[in-house]
Amino acid sequence: MEFVDEAKIIVRSGKGGNGTVAFRHERNVPLGGPTGGDGGAGGSVSFRADLNRDTLLPLARTRCFFARDGQPGGGNNRSGATADDILVPVPVGTVFFAGDNLLADLDQPGEEWLAAPGGRGGRGNAHFASPTNRTPHEYTRGEEGQELDLRLELKLIADVGLLGLPNAGKSTLLSRLSAARPKIADYPFTTLKPQLGIVPDGYGHELVMADIPGIIAGAAEGAGMGMRFLRHVERCHFLLHLLDISPLDGSNPLDNLATINQELLQHSPALAEKPQLVVVNKMDLPDSEAALAILHQQVATPVIAISAVTGQGIKEMLVALFNFRQTLRHKDNATHGTV
Repeated sequence: MEFVDEAKIIVRSGKGGNGTVAFRHERNVPLGGPTGGDGGAGGSVSFRADLNRDTLLPLARTRCFFARDGQPGGGNNRSGATADDILVPVPVGTVFFAGDNLLADLDQPGEEWLAAPGGRGGRGNAHFASPTNRTPHEYTRGEEGQELDLRLELKLIADVGLLGLPNAGKSTLLSRLSAARPKIADYPFTTLKPQLGIVPDGYGHELVMADIPGIIAGAAEGAGMGMRFLRHVERCHFLLHLLDISPLDGSNPLDNLATINQELLQHSPALAEKPQLVVVNKMDLPDSEAALAILHQQVATPVIAISAVTGQGIKEMLVALFNFRQTLRHKDNATHGTV
């Protein structure tokens, strides 16, 4: 199914049914009392985060989600039928906006949001009987439903976000580490949508890795894939920054690292502060060792060297990934006072 991470939809809840004016009519009971029933409630429109959904395409295609109206009440104190509610499944990580106002953020599986409650049904004349008004003709109309124009954004949720310039080898690395099969080729922007993969460590533990399409200079202003995919990095707990040790354009890997970090900063200062692991790829290429030695002299933080093609350094990188995640969890638990 096509990956769509934005959608504009209209939701409308149902109107409540009107109450009814009716009286008891039986032989030998000439002055029967009021028996007008209540109207039924209109249908509501809600959304639920579903792990089995990974795209907003069904919503972008349907666009309109209108619940039915409740039915009017009947005689003999019969209430009108309540309309069925609409529950729309969406991917985990779906955010809802009305204009620029954030309305809901479904970032947990099974979480629900009631977007448009159905209108309450009106009251029949049976409610208005009193000792001084035995034949009331009053009733109330059902409440109107609600209508909302919504803008939806999907922000993928992953343990680690895989960043790097186009052709850094992100898709190759993800396909080696997981069962994900992203498109791989020797030209920029092979990956046109984020890819998720489950990465096992071989000892019963797993983490979710998201391959974010290639980010280039000016992405925060819309260049290349632009900020459309930068939003998916926001949900990641930490980042794996993949560098090409021998870029075909002759650029400096350290400059490329700075380029993407600058785009993260321009998009969101909080995003730029996310913990990072720096991994150098394509160590199978000629002169890669010499280039790595130079890079070690320029970078203060530890650098992990791998080849996603040959598998060189992959085991060591996995150990570092899972250890890094565990360290971050301990820090988070200590910060929030959990055990």
